[in-house]
Amino acid sequence: MDGMLDRVMRAARLDNRLFQEVEADPSLNQEALTVVVLVSAISGIGAFVSGLMGGRMGGAFLGLFVTVLLGVVNYYIWSYVTYFIGTNLFKGTAEPGELLRVLGYASGPRALAGLRFIPCLGGIIALAGSVWALVAGFIGVREALDLETTETLVTVVIGWIVIFFLNLIVGSILGLGAMGLGAAANFLG
Repeated sequence: MDGMLDRVMRAARLDNRLFQEVEADPSLNQEALTVVVLVSAISGIGAFVSGLMGGRMGGAFLGLFVTVLLGVVNYYIWSYVTYFIGTNLFKGTAEPGELLRVLGYASGPRALAGLRFIPCLGGIIALAGSVWALVAGFIGVREALDLETTETLVTVVIGWIVIFFLNLIVGSILGLGAMGLGAAANFLG
C-alpha cells in the first residue's frame, strides 16, 4: 500500500519518471485499477454526502453509485480512446496497458472530489482535482505514447471530449430516470 500511495503522490507531483516507470511495468496493472476504484469511491462518497446535505436520500445513493461507476468506466474509455488516437493518428508507440497504467495513477487528484460537499468551495475543489488529474493524464499520455506536446494535446483533448459527451448522455438518461422515480414516488405517496 505504501508503494501505491508513493506512486500516486509522485503522479500528483507530475513526476515524468513515475509515468515512465509505470508505463514500463505491467505488474502495476491491478494497482493502477485499484487507484481508479479508490479515487472513484472517494468521489462517490463526496457525492453521497452532498446529496444527504441537500436532503435527497435517493439522489445521494444515485450520486454514489453513478460517480463510482462512471469513474471506472471513464478510465477505460479514456485509456482506449487515447491509445487509439495516439497510435493511429500520430503513430505513437504504446500498448493499451501502458495507457491504463499511466492514466490510473494520473487519476489520483480526482480524490479531491470527496470534498465536494463543502458549501461554496466543494465544487471548486472538485474541479481543481479534475483539472489536476487532466494535467497529470497529459503528462502520462505523452510519456506512454512518446508523442510531441502538440500531438499529446490533440490526443488528450479528443479523448476528453468523448468522455464529456458520454457523461452528458449518461447524466441526461439518469437525470430523466431520477425525475421519473421522483414523480412516481410523489404520485404513490
